[in-house]
Amino acid sequence: MMNIREALASELADVLMVEQLAFGQDDEAKLVEALLEDPSAKPIVSLLAFKKNQAVGHILFTKVYIAESENAASLLAPLAIVPEAQKQGIGGRLIDHGLQKLSQAGVELVFVLGYPKYYSRFGFKPAGALGFEAPYPIPEQNADAWMVQALQPNIIGSVRGKVVCAEVLNQPEYWRE
Repeated sequence: MMNIREALASELADVLMVEQLAFGQDDEAKLVEALLEDPSAKPIVSLLAFKKNQAVGHILFTKVYIAESENAASLLAPLAIVPEAQKQGIGGRLIDHGLQKLSQAGVELVFVLGYPKYYSRFGFKPAGALGFEAPYPIPEQNADAWMVQALQPNIIGSVRGKVVCAEVLNQPEYWRE
């Protein structure tokens, strides 16, 4: 039995532990901690997945905006599952749960820089081809890793432009897949 819910401020240690175990180093954990404190990233959706009261997965969505647009948008980054819980569908459940929450909150578009074969299973499509420029140029061979999903009808095609992310993520090193 798995439970997914909003991460509480008091569960920061659980969030950071999941990030460290999933990625095998501290970089993502430090990034997540900085994003959680970054006012330009808010509103944030931070979800934890629990199995037997143990945190096994985390997903973070931070606010982004599209230059010259009023459309509400978010960025999925990162998605982390502890190694022993990987390949059990937890990541997909976190993505679905997060997209549902964002949709209910009125978010229209969600972006991700990730593995196209994985994220396309959840409705993400190459964003560059749809008119959305990443905060920093994505190398041509990884262009399909910059992806978007519309959470509201008729958004794709009616808006385009450069995506502007939270200050903490506004560094070129975060935009290399």
